[in-house]
Order: sequence, then structure tokens, then C-alpha cells
Amino acid sequence: MSDPNQLPGLAHFCEHMLFLGTEKFPDENEYSKFLSQHGGSFNAFTSSDHTNYYFDVSPDNLGGALDRFSQFFLTPLFTESATDREVNAVNSEHEKNIPNDTWRINQIEKATSDSKHDFSKFGTGNKETLDTLPKEKGVSVRDSLLEFHSAWYSSNIMGLAVLGREELETLQEMVVDRFTGVVDKSVVVPEWTTAPFTDDQCGSVTYIVPVKDIRNLNITWGIPDLTSYYQSCPGSYLGHLIGHEGPGSLLSELKSRGWVNTLVGGQKSGSKGFGFFVVNVDLTEEGIDHVDDIVQLVFQYLAMLKSQGPQQWVFEECQDLNAMQFRFKDKERPQSYVCGLSGHLHDYPVTEVLTGGYLLSSWRPDLITEVLDQLTPQRVRVAVIAQQYAEKCTDTEKWYGAKYKSEKIPQEKLDSWSSCGLHEKLRLPDKNDFIPTDFSLAPRDWCTVNHPTILHQDSLGSLWFKQDNEFLLPKNCINIELKSPIAYSDPHHANLTYMFAMLFKDELNEYVYAAELAGLGYSLANTKSGVTLAVKGYSDKQGVLLDK
Repeated sequence: MSDPNQLPGLAHFCEHMLFLGTEKFPDENEYSKFLSQHGGSFNAFTSSDHTNYYFDVSPDNLGGALDRFSQFFLTPLFTESATDREVNAVNSEHEKNIPNDTWRINQIEKATSDSKHDFSKFGTGNKETLDTLPKEKGVSVRDSLLEFHSAWYSSNIMGLAVLGREELETLQEMVVDRFTGVVDKSVVVPEWTTAPFTDDQCGSVTYIVPVKDIRNLNITWGIPDLTSYYQSCPGSYLGHLIGHEGPGSLLSELKSRGWVNTLVGGQKSGSKGFGFFVVNVDLTEEGIDHVDDIVQLVFQYLAMLKSQGPQQWVFEECQDLNAMQFRFKDKERPQSYVCGLSGHLHDYPVTEVLTGGYLLSSWRPDLITEVLDQLTPQRVRVAVIAQQYAEKCTDTEKWYGAKYKSEKIPQEKLDSWSSCGLHEKLRLPDKNDFIPTDFSLAPRDWCTVNHPTILHQDSLGSLWFKQDNEFLLPKNCINIELKSPIAYSDPHHANLTYMFAMLFKDELNEYVYAAELAGLGYSLANTKSGVTLAVKGYSDKQGVLLDK
């Protein structure tokens, strides 16, 4: 979003160029060659307001990789020859994305936003924006790259995370020695305090023709940036309720009518200063004819939330679930882990970088009400995606060539949504009885066997058991194989067994959703010998799920 107006995609282009030689390591392939020779990999991405570079390498070669990596931020070359060639790589990346409906829909959202807002920019760039047009205007792209790097690559707005087997003091020395030369230019991080949608662009519906034969309904509101409220997460509280799949939920009612199969609801990041709140559903063939009814049900659910007011017990459930997830968090791939941490350094205090986004400590009903009050019909933006709108969509998005048509929603329809009232079947979820409270481990002194043993065996079956002696987590894994001679006897019975498994899972979906939130999961699958039932997760409430 900080690209110069005359050079869309410059930040993304700068990301590409940093890999292609520095003063200390002028060979364009030095960085990639070093990593590939030592079991490593690398990548980078440019988002709306930041760029993230990351790599991994064999432990013995971390120092050499950091030597090469640090030079990106000290003395990149941006040679003329590499600039001319790499613009083709950026263009290829863009062309690869052209048939991708996600990219097309996102750019239409930008195209229908406030043209004076930086959100409306074309962030990827292509040969036209980074080569053809600049040459016509006499603009040196290489000089612009140098200026951009000089202006924005400042140590005071950079975050660095390094993971290695060395002691912390050694890792710190490795980092300080190599990165201390990155200049602090006292750059002020840009902040966009106004929403990217004006009043004229709200209360609107946009019809979009996708490449694939999909049918989706996306409902969006612009909201303030909630990042600083990470200790209370009002957006996550509302997302937890709106995206719930249990009895009385919005999805439950929509599925019962045969209009949708899936729903995603919650806050969506924008940039520093603004964000979004979304409710996205897929549409069945019948659902595409009930778009207005679906939107009305969304507003009826929001009306229910407003009438009930913020509920502390819901927040405390989210608090317990997040604390449990953090406490028993699985190890991540190191590359992904440091990639995320380096971004979190911009969002949370250093002392809370590991816990930020997990541990909730502040109950702020005022913030929940504040966000909820902004989710109104007058501020909504609706997008309906389906191929059946091909004739209706007469506008063409500039960069991806996607067909679309935006219209203002009639005032009488907005008024009807505003006064839609409550729906008798929409309610808050039940309290989650699956959230574990006992995390103690079972006694282990009697178990010294390193392989599964038979505890019981008769003509009806065998019971095997293996005690975990390695991970030491309060979890169980149960696998039950039910054998039937007719399950796979012919194609007819094989299909019936498959349909039984699918219908079983569909019937239990609402009930087990709460269990899945609490770290309990199950699967039922047909096999050649019958069906296999697997239950895994925290052992404390596993019996409740099995009884069902």
C-alpha cells in the first residue's frame, strides 16, 4: 500500500530483487545456491503493509546463511540487468494468478473501494506497471527501487526472529554481529485511520463471474484495526459465535434450509488502522436463489447478539480454549514458526510475542458492543459469486480481466434488514461441556512395555493397549475396527457403507462441533473389512463423546 502511485507493485518487486546479489555476495545465485547446498530453502511474501523474508538451513550452516541474508538489508545491488530480467518473473507470477478466483475477487474488492485510498492499489505489479509504462514516462525503475529500499528498510520498523540449536547468548552474538549495520532511519510506520470504503461504496452488492463453477456469498464490513486489543480479542469473540456450527447457530439454520454447506465468520486483517469483518458462505443451487434471505438471517443473528449483549461466560470459554491450545501447542516447522514470530514482533510487546494471540486476559464488553454496532445494513458490502451472472456483469476489472457489476442495494431492502427483528431458531450456543479441566497424566509406573499388548481377547475381538512414554500429554487415541463380511462384498454394499459413514458424520456434525473446539476429534471411515472409528484428543472428556 506504500507503493508510489506511478509504480504499482514496487514493494513486491523490491522483495524479488533482494535475492539477486549484494555488494558482499554479488553473485545473483549465491543465496539460493548456499541454502540448497546445505539442506535449506527460502521464500518471501509481500502483504498490504509489510514484507516477510524467511529461510531454513542445516544447523551447522546458520552463520553462513545469516551472512548472506543480512546483506539484503545493508547493500543490495539492484543491478540493471537483474532488474530487467526479474520484472519478467513478477509478471509470470501475476499471470499465474490471473485465473485464480481468490486473486480476482480480492482485486474486485479493491477496485470497488475508495479510489483515493491506498487499499485500492494493485499490489502484485506486472510488466506493464514495472517496465512498459515507467519507460514511456521516463521513470527509472532501478532508481525507484533504491529509493524505496532506502526509505522503508529501516531497523526501527523491522522484526527479526532466529531459531537455532545454539545457546541464546551465541544466537544473539550471531545476529548482532551481522545486523548491527542496518540503519535506523526513524521511519514512522504508516497508518490508515480511514476505512477503504466510503458511504457510497457501502450498502452495495457486487456480482462477480468466477472462472470455476463456484457459488459463494461474501458479506463484508469495514471496522477499525483491532490488533491493539489482543488481550480481549473482541473480533474473535464475535467470530466464535457467528462461525459456530452447533444447535441454534446461523450455519445450522442455513443448512437446514438447504441453502449453504459451510460458513466462515470473523475478523479479517486489513492494514495498520483498519480491518474487516466477514461472513462468507458457499451457496447450493437452491441457495443462490435466496441470497437476500441469507443476508437477512445474518442480520437476525446479529440482532440476537445485540439483544443478548456480551456474555462473559462465552469469553471465559474462549479464554480457556486459547490457554489450552497454547499450553499444549504442537511444535511447528521452524521456518513457519520464525516467519510468524517476526510478524508478531510488530503486533505485540516483546515480552508477549509468544503468547500474543493466544492468552486472553481482559474482558472488554464495551469493545464487543463497539464492533457489533458497526455491523449494520447501511455499512455492509455484499458480493455474490456465480457463473450465472455472466450476462449481468458488464464491467471488467483492469488487472485480472474479471467480470463484475456493482449496484446500490435498494433503501427499502436495507430498511427491512434493519428492522428484521429476531428469529426463533437462532440463539447463543450451549455451554461447552467438552472443555477439559483435568490435565493430569495417568499413572505410569506399572507400564514398562515398549510395544502394544493385548489386555483382553475373545471370539468377538481383541483389546490392545500401548502407554505413551514419550510425548507425555493428557491425550488418548482410540481406534476401533468394526468388521462386517458384507461391507465390501460388492459395489452396492461398498457404496452403502460409504454412505452410512457420510450420513453418520453429517448427523453428528452439530453435536461434535463443540468437542472439536475443545480439542476432541473423531473420524468414521469405511474400509474393505467394515468401518473404522477413531477418537483422539484430551482424555478428560473423551468418554462424553464416546457415549454419544
